[in-house]
Amino acid sequence: MRIYLLTGLVLIALISCGEPEPRKPVKVKSGSFMKTSVERNKDLLSQEEARIKAIIARDSLHTYLSSSSGSWYRYLVRNEQDDYLPKPDDLVYLTYDLMTLDNDTIYSHDEVGTVTYRVDKQELFPGLRNSVKLLKVGESAIFLYPSSLGYGYMGDKNKIGPNVPLKVQLTILKIEKQNDSI
Repeated sequence: MRIYLLTGLVLIALISCGEPEPRKPVKVKSGSFMKTSVERNKDLLSQEEARIKAIIARDSLHTYLSSSSGSWYRYLVRNEQDDYLPKPDDLVYLTYDLMTLDNDTIYSHDEVGTVTYRVDKQELFPGLRNSVKLLKVGESAIFLYPSSLGYGYMGDKNKIGPNVPLKVQLTILKIEKQNDSI
């Protein structure tokens, strides 16, 4: 009888020493939401870029340049004498008018006032942050941005709705170079 009991205990011990089985998840996430969101954003960007390119094509009097960040711009006033472009930590004094692509003013430079911006250290919407680095003192340009470089899917929670492409007239008034000895 003792042998049967000992054999039974050994068998139970051997059977219970197997690998633990992982529990199956209650809910499986497929990632389909992210995929559809990415596709929707690609389509939106494509439509906005087509609209901007159509505006550029209609404006045959001016030459537009494309920036590496995804915006397009044309100069209103150029400064051929100066060659200094704002660098990180420079203090830039600027004004801008913010409009829709249909030229409806959202924020005028009177509303915004003169903006003092520390390059790459303060928050502006992405398109404007990149555009400041393209202009020299005294230069003025018109920039066209898809909504992803504007206020994106949230808007500014005031006058700019979600996914609104923007047109900005930007003027650089003054650049205070950073002190290199600091």
